[in-house]
Amino acid sequence: MRISLLILLVCSSVSAQYQTLFQSGDFGYKCFRIPAIVGSGSKLYAFAEGRKGGCGDFGDVDILLRTSSDGGENWTEPKVVVDNGNLQAGNPTPVIDMLNPEYSEGRLMLFYNTGTQSEWETRSGNGRRKAFYKFSSDFGLSWSEPIDISNEVHFDRFSSVEFADARTFALGPGHAIQLARGSKKGRIYLPANHSLGDPQENFADYRSYGIYSDDFGKSWEVTEDLTAPSSNEAMAVELPENELLLLVRMQNNRDHSKMIARSLDNGTSWKEYELVPELTSPVCQSSIIYIPKSDHLYHLGPASTEKREQLTLWRSSDRGRNWNALELIESGFAAYSDIIQLSSTKLGVVFESEDYGKIVFKQIAIKPTD
Repeated sequence: MRISLLILLVCSSVSAQYQTLFQSGDFGYKCFRIPAIVGSGSKLYAFAEGRKGGCGDFGDVDILLRTSSDGGENWTEPKVVVDNGNLQAGNPTPVIDMLNPEYSEGRLMLFYNTGTQSEWETRSGNGRRKAFYKFSSDFGLSWSEPIDISNEVHFDRFSSVEFADARTFALGPGHAIQLARGSKKGRIYLPANHSLGDPQENFADYRSYGIYSDDFGKSWEVTEDLTAPSSNEAMAVELPENELLLLVRMQNNRDHSKMIARSLDNGTSWKEYELVPELTSPVCQSSIIYIPKSDHLYHLGPASTEKREQLTLWRSSDRGRNWNALELIESGFAAYSDIIQLSSTKLGVVFESEDYGKIVFKQIAIKPTD
């Protein structure tokens, strides 16, 4: 990794709260992976994949939920919310819809994708990926039946809407967003990615894009693809004045940093995209949030360029143009993550730790002006 980054890091506070939310080997799951977290007030909802056969992506994979009613101090026992039989249900991508007039108290929405074959087999033209969501109007106690949106957002050989020879398909992972301001207030927005056509060297068949709904999930549209080859897992963040950013993982194991794509029309099209040298990274998902009061962005991800380790919190004070390393959250192994604002002085982070042995939750202090 770049030496300059090490100079900028500040050791994390000893007082930061650290809790294990999912322990591999518990509840009949050999491995837990792919955390996501959303919240409303003091209520928090932490999701993860429970993988029964091991840590591999494909197989018998369920999605589980733990909830907290006191801002993360205490958590319920894990509950299975998606079970796709002996096949995969993965990439939990939740959002809380607070603007739908049909649900005055709000509702919790969970998006996910399924698969019938491994990623390689799907890239090779075998198997099928699909997209679904479920929702809970009592914030996690009970759930709707799955709603299939595949035909509107994934244009594979089974699509009756469009054909783009899309093969793999994945959402997020990490939290989705609902636009809270601007001309498309209420829009539900999720990053997605797919592979196009036969497998290519350095994963050049992958492209990131977005899916969105302007009627609270009743119908769906897709954005244009990023033209960047190997753009893959992403997370979205809303900025003022109809601006939206995608923080993008590059799959090629060559760029060693994150890409940021910038939209000026609420994520419908892309004005620009570029690699961000400050955001050093191995091939790994990472997470991002925007805090309107301070007008700051925070990015969380492993900073090493070769290994999934050195989980670092970065901050941008100019809406993603420049970044500074703020705090080292975990010096050893750390991989996928998600991040949430708990208060004006505190962030909550969930991340994979100890070689996928557990998913942990930490509270991180920030200054109100940060």
